[in-house]
Amino acid sequence: MQKRVLSGVQPTGNLHIGNYLGAIRNWVETQADYENFFCVVDLHAITVPHDPQTLANNTRDIAALYIACGIDPHISTIFVQSHVSAHAELTWLLNCITPLNWLERMIQFKEKAIKQGENVGVGLLDYPVLMAADILLYQADLVPVGEDQKQHLELTRDIAGRFNDQFLPVLKVPEPLIRKEGARVMSLTDGTKKMSKSDPSEMSRIHVLDKPDEITKKIKKCKTDAVRELAFDDRDRPEANNLLGLYSIFANKTKEQVQAEAATWRGWGDFKNVLTDAAIAHLEPIQDKYDEVVQESGYLDRVLKEGREKASETAFKTLNAVKDAMGYLPTL
Repeated sequence: MQKRVLSGVQPTGNLHIGNYLGAIRNWVETQADYENFFCVVDLHAITVPHDPQTLANNTRDIAALYIACGIDPHISTIFVQSHVSAHAELTWLLNCITPLNWLERMIQFKEKAIKQGENVGVGLLDYPVLMAADILLYQADLVPVGEDQKQHLELTRDIAGRFNDQFLPVLKVPEPLIRKEGARVMSLTDGTKKMSKSDPSEMSRIHVLDKPDEITKKIKKCKTDAVRELAFDDRDRPEANNLLGLYSIFANKTKEQVQAEAATWRGWGDFKNVLTDAAIAHLEPIQDKYDEVVQESGYLDRVLKEGREKASETAFKTLNAVKDAMGYLPTL
């Protein structure tokens, strides 16, 4: 029997190449190996102030981009988190057994709370429990995680263990699915920081749907260092490592091949031209497929409806088992 995988992306801002190369591309490459549930985690997107129409549009865009990037709805289940109400209901049930101090120690909460100040909402503190509910509803065996999500997965494992000890062994304790090396994409304006939607500078990231002239502009102005020769694996040259790594992926070349090619470039100027061409060529088929998905009348709605139905079947089975274990009167 195939192991089950659950993962998702927030519909906050446009999907950038860090999201694609760091997560979605890996999902695509391994989707035939697992039973997959991939959701657009729109409930997570409202822990900060948001525009309702933008949220709706972004949710559709992310779902369409899942398909455009290569996730096959015939193999993987694609759905919108808020379309399955079991996510919110299980979150409340898990809230009531999760110690407050477990949430207060979450590093991301501490960092984001400082930025929001007195306006910080309860949802920002509580969203790791929602994340736990997302995972545990589908009895996921594996959860793809990056370095910044390891603490949240540990919390999920702790919550599942606590529930199983207090009530019945209903919830599967998931294991991490560690991403392969080279998936961490850094900012174009600071090679020491991860590429992020929350960065105020649009120049820090390339969006998957950026037009060729936008990609050209961003790469032309991206941060480099003063060393003429380009080489991998120098800790003192984070921008060189990041940009060469991107070229290696976009051009589908090994480190050794890229290093040999680097000897023919006359510094950063030549390299930026080569990187730009590779990025545009790599993203073009994804953009073409995205256009097909959004322009085919009713197609995306059908995919999301079928995904909701399949996800609901699994999610409500788990939710009902949790409610039975906790002593709730069954629905007649």
